[in-house]
Order: sequence, then structure tokens, then C-alpha cells
Amino acid sequence: MFQRNVESQLNVWKNSTNRKPLILRGARQVGKTTLIQEFSKNYLFSIYLNLERREDKAMFDQFLDLPTLMDALRLKYRIPKESLSKTLLFIDEIQESPRAIAQLRYFYEEFPSIHVIAAGSLLEFALKDVKSFPVGRVEYLNLHPLNFKEYLLALNREDLLEELHKTPINEAAHGLLKSIFHEYALYGGMPEVLKHKVDGADIIELSKIYEGLWSTYESDIEKYSQSASERRIIRHVITTAPFYLDQILRMLPFGPNRIIRHVITTAPFYLDQRVTFEGFGNSNYRSREIGEALRTLNDTKLIRLLYPTTDVSFPIKPNFKRKPRLQFLDTGLLNFKSGIQGSLLALDDLSKAYKGALIPHLITQELISTHDGTPYFWVREKVQSSAEVDLIHAHHDRLYPIEVKSGATGTLKSLHEFIDASGQNKAIRMYAGKWSLQESRTRQGKEFTLLNIPYYLGTTLPLEWLHNKSS
Repeated sequence: MFQRNVESQLNVWKNSTNRKPLILRGARQVGKTTLIQEFSKNYLFSIYLNLERREDKAMFDQFLDLPTLMDALRLKYRIPKESLSKTLLFIDEIQESPRAIAQLRYFYEEFPSIHVIAAGSLLEFALKDVKSFPVGRVEYLNLHPLNFKEYLLALNREDLLEELHKTPINEAAHGLLKSIFHEYALYGGMPEVLKHKVDGADIIELSKIYEGLWSTYESDIEKYSQSASERRIIRHVITTAPFYLDQILRMLPFGPNRIIRHVITTAPFYLDQRVTFEGFGNSNYRSREIGEALRTLNDTKLIRLLYPTTDVSFPIKPNFKRKPRLQFLDTGLLNFKSGIQGSLLALDDLSKAYKGALIPHLITQELISTHDGTPYFWVREKVQSSAEVDLIHAHHDRLYPIEVKSGATGTLKSLHEFIDASGQNKAIRMYAGKWSLQESRTRQGKEFTLLNIPYYLGTTLPLEWLHNKSS
């Protein structure tokens, strides 16, 4: 069991006086079940239901009202009625029972004392069968692959984790943190991979684990693609039917299984590139078909669509008219599927890996793990402009541009364009070097402060420190 950062949020939920049933979300194989089974040790009693097991799912089919269901569970697990407040009910793979999902609201209304957590793979695709989803009666918590801070804990390097939070970074710790981050960049953060790695498996043995994980994701295609396609087409029909009644009969599901498989296979080769849907992966597929497949995969959290922003002031809004980037669940899986693991072993500067695309991808993965939102990158408003900043991060209602570069010098043309267009006068460059602060000037002569930081600080961006730093 690896220590996960969300454990503190679970404890806050456990001790809340206005606690609601909690839905734990996340892609397959990121450790949801293990996390909650470990968390259940904090309770006097616990009930574990896996709705992929026929007998557990039957509980919700057999007992239609919640009081009878609770009586059945108490009797089966020998839990005194007065001990419900000391009991955790964990409903795993809840997507297998739309009835169980709908029941969550009644736990909040009728049995608020019992602690209820639900988790499931591909949960978003099960919600279409829920007639009465418990909106406002549940809470959500997201789980991601292990980030670098969690990776250090997995290695029992609490000493280095302490150094990671220092501002500025201690030069004595820089070399070791960078070396271990390179290792993390190679392996990624999938719990099963790291378990075997910590137990001493080499990269050849781990290849079998990666292959097994990837095969799991590919085998899921049959579970979600057809229904997702039908759901979106039905929604489109309902929206457009009053205006395009004559086209309804022509709007049939286009069977995206093979298209999604094509996308999964070819997508790793689009790392850090903005993608065009039409003809994706040198195919003959149409924009609509590829867009549908990518949006379906976005729901699974295996591949995310990251749209850019053209904003230069808070709040950030995505620009859906611009081409998106693809963000994969885990960089280690991506390295394996792309066949670049061997080339990473000897690199001293990961900013040079995969034509400079690997580190921005990994830092984006780190930001997702710590902020739960969708990270943005910036492109200039002008359609013909090539200006593009790797990441834009909001802090205290200000937008901080973040560029990932190899070396302490070099062109920062796009970052300069953002500074000139915005009211911001502070920026971050992430690279393989050490921490430094410098006063700079854009090409148009605007002065700004540039903070150069090591690229292993994705989970501990010193934005508060930079915000408080006088210009």
C-alpha cells in the first residue's frame, strides 16, 4: 500500500458533520480499491461490496428499499444497529448497478450516520442508465497515478520530500532529486508498476506489467464505445430534431470500436503536438468520427483532450475552436507504448527527450494530480500566430506562464509575447538546472521577473513564493 496524498482529504470527509456519500473517481488501475480498503482500517466495522460479484449486486436488486437493504447488510456482517456511525460501506465497481448509484441519495437522506464510499471503472458510462442521479447528495474525490511526491514516499525518501518543499531548493539536494525524478519519469506512477519496481523488478520484467495494463484498457473498448456513441447521437438528435427532422433517420451509430482502437494505437505518437481530427493517425477517418472517439476516451481518463486558452487575464477559458493537445493518463505507460524507455536511461536532461515533449507532458500530469482541474496552455489570439506557451497556471487571480526548456538560456519568444499581451510581470521557466531568479526584459522592452526552477517541482510549484516576491 502506497501512501497517497488524497488520504488527508478522506480524513476530512470522515470527520465532517455534513458528510455525504463519496464517489471516488479515476481511471482503471490507479489504486482506488486498494486505497479505500486501507482506509477502512480506520473504522470499527466495514462492509465491502464488489458489484462485479453476482451475490453483492443482488443485494441491490433484491432489497428495493434502503431500510430493508441496511437490515440485510447489518445481519450479514454482524454489525449492531448502534454502530452504524462507526461503519464504512464501500461499494466497489458501482457502475455495474444503476440501481445502486441511484440509492446513494437515500443514504444521505435516510442513513446519514453510515459512511459510504463508492468507486467504479468507467463510471461516466453507467450514469446514462441512472434515472435519478443523486445530484447534490454526493461528494467527489479524484485519484490519479502516483505523482513525484508520492513516488518519493513509495521509496521511503521522506527526507527528500522535505527538501522538495523548501523554497528555494537546497543545492545539496538538487542532484539527487533530479536523478530520482528521471527514474520516476521513466517508470511513471501506475501503482502496479511501482509495486513491482520497489520489489526489485527490472525494466524487462516491468514491460510485462505495462503490456498487461495497456491490454486492459484496450479490452475495455467493448464496454463503453457503442453506448457512448449512441448516447451522444441521441443527445444531438434531441437538440437538433426540431430544426432537422428530415435528417433524423440518417443519424445512426457509426460503430467506433475500430476507430477508438486506432486512436489508442496511434495517439502516443502525437505527444505535445496539437492534433487535427480529420485523418488522425494517417487514417481515412472523418473529423466527426475521430472527435467522437477522443471524447469517449476523454471520459475514460485514459487520454484527455486539453484545449488551449487565448486569455491573458483571469479567469481562464478554453478555446474549443483551436486544436487540442492529447494528455495521457501516465507518462510511464506512454514511454512503454512509444518504445522510448531505453533512450531515457542515459539522458542527463529530460527536456531533450522526445523532441522536448516528454517533460511538459509529465509536468502537466503532475499538475492534474495536485489541482484536479484541466491544465491549459496558451496560444496567441491571432489564428496565424505560432506563439504557444507550454502551461498557464492561475494563482491569486493572476495567470503565470510556464515554459519548459533545455538549458538556462535560449529563446522564450512565446513567453515574451504573453508577458507583453498581459498585465503579468512574473514567469517561470522549468529546466534541468538549479533554482535561480533573474530580472529580464521582453523583446518589446517590458521588464519582468523570471524564476528558473528544476523540472522536478511540478507538484510543488513555488507560485505563492513568487507571488509574494517584489518585482
